[in-house]
Amino acid sequence: MAAYSTYTDQELIVLLKQRDELAFAEVYNRHWDMLFQHSRKVLGSVDESKDMVQDLFVAFWTKAEHLDIKTNLKGYLYKAARNRILNHIRNKKVNHDFIDVIAAQMDQYENTTLDGINERELMVLIDQEIAMLPPKMKLAFEMSRKDFLTNKEIAAELGISEDAVKQQISRSMKVLRLKLGKYSGLSIVLISLMHQKP
Repeated sequence: MAAYSTYTDQELIVLLKQRDELAFAEVYNRHWDMLFQHSRKVLGSVDESKDMVQDLFVAFWTKAEHLDIKTNLKGYLYKAARNRILNHIRNKKVNHDFIDVIAAQMDQYENTTLDGINERELMVLIDQEIAMLPPKMKLAFEMSRKDFLTNKEIAAELGISEDAVKQQISRSMKVLRLKLGKYSGLSIVLISLMHQKP
């Protein structure tokens, strides 16, 4: 196995196409943590993230002989994880506007990490800022984020139009982006997902 650790990703891809199990084990060991940490940041669940990465690697090994990787291996695996995360979110009752934001921010923050603040601290900041939103804006936002209601369902609950709901949520996002400054990009992902139902 020591020899495999010296191989480049491109060399491992060639071996994977030959169904080399040791090459697969090296890819797994080399990239598992990156994929797990990324999934955990977005999903907020250790168990869900582990399951997702395991499923990703099972699928990766299943089609190893037919791999067509046009970028580097890390980028290929990242995009595979990104797609699985978004599909996982779509299968939950999450507002589609948030899914679009999450997808955009995941693309933008592919190779970045939070600098000087951890996710737990950021979530505290997010909750503090949400608590300071104007009452109507806060209510519409939390019904979408925490209760995962659609704009139509929120409109029916509050007795207002869907356009009004959309405006309230959009304004909330803008306020939070401004308030959270340099952390605004990744924080919007956390805002969307930090209180998911199990």
